[in-house]
Amino acid sequence: MYVYFFFSYMKQNNPSFWVPTLYFAEGLPYVLVMTVSVILYKNLGVSNAEIAFYTSWLYLPWVIKPLWSPFVDLLQKKRFWILSMQLLIGAGLAAIAFTIPTTNFFQITLALFWLLAFSSATHDVAADGFYMLALSDEKQSFYVGIRNTFYRVAMITGQGLMVMVAGLLSKYYDIRIAWSITFLLAAGIFIVLSLYHFFVLPKSDLDVKQPLSKIRELFVSFFQKKGIITSLSFLLLYLLGEAQLAKIASPFLLDNFDVGGLALSTEQVGLIYGTIGVVALLVGGIVGGVLASRYGLKRCLWPMVLAMNLPNLVYVYLAMVQPQSFALIAFCVGIEQLGYGFGFTAFTLYLIQLSDGEFKTAHYAIGTGIMALGMMIPGMFAGYIQESLGYTDFFIWICICTLPGIFLASKIKILR
Repeated sequence: MYVYFFFSYMKQNNPSFWVPTLYFAEGLPYVLVMTVSVILYKNLGVSNAEIAFYTSWLYLPWVIKPLWSPFVDLLQKKRFWILSMQLLIGAGLAAIAFTIPTTNFFQITLALFWLLAFSSATHDVAADGFYMLALSDEKQSFYVGIRNTFYRVAMITGQGLMVMVAGLLSKYYDIRIAWSITFLLAAGIFIVLSLYHFFVLPKSDLDVKQPLSKIRELFVSFFQKKGIITSLSFLLLYLLGEAQLAKIASPFLLDNFDVGGLALSTEQVGLIYGTIGVVALLVGGIVGGVLASRYGLKRCLWPMVLAMNLPNLVYVYLAMVQPQSFALIAFCVGIEQLGYGFGFTAFTLYLIQLSDGEFKTAHYAIGTGIMALGMMIPGMFAGYIQESLGYTDFFIWICICTLPGIFLASKIKILR
């Protein structure tokens, strides 16, 4: 009885009980598919070029999710999709765990990661739509920093804590067994999250199915928005540098000195992202959300844009100097994470504003799909570019790639 009233209070009175966990659940499978898979394959001897090319194809479900996002509204309520996809993601992670020790692990796990990505993308559509329906505009602005922070905390948990666990276990077990245990742990987390959200997620009166007849209107109305060409360009190019950096940052930290890397262990890489990275990201994301809620995106845009892009220079420094100080490397990564947490708030708020209207759930999915395309294509070739240029010139190239996004930030229309 007391448990029932406790959960009823949680979901009726305070979104703080479900917004953080919902976006943690949204971020974790993404980072496991897109980032942890890179470290996994690096540990198992796959080349940088192959890793970047094949794992970039895993973006495809997020790129094309606008094609099936309307059916999320048509077939069931968003709350149903959230709960069922979390269970399915847990099952998919368990399947990956059992196939890592097999002979054809690369092909099999890639296929499972691809199917996991579809489940995760569907969860994203439902979760983002649920957030916009269940919260007022004021609360959306206030919680955007918190949701982004916990999304990034999930990413740090994946590429930090999970990687660190795999590194620690590899001291006692074969590396493949160590990674299998790590993915089983991730599967268990998702089962628990699904059960927790079953009790905590509120039932919104606005969470209803949409009529099939509105599908054409849904797509047409998005591409008829004022200034849509500039908006689409911004969504595609704002993360041009980050799309490539995300594929190469971990291999750079892991590679030996003689090839330009920093020669850190798997455990050390996990520790960097799981300690300094978490604190920096929490601070950046929460401060970004609070400032945007108080002063509006118009006044916060340029500090956020610059914070998003300028910290990429720390990787140029690390590649040129190749410091052996673990504390210095962790500090530099922390600076980049702080800027990312603060700066990404602007991107999220702009996408929410762009999606506003009758079809906000599907329009947000279209926007994130376009963003995913902007991440997928550059990421596919990041490994080949890095192997051609070397790490130092590659990171200089990353800094150059931030310029289109900075330029387009000056052209987009901010409503508030």
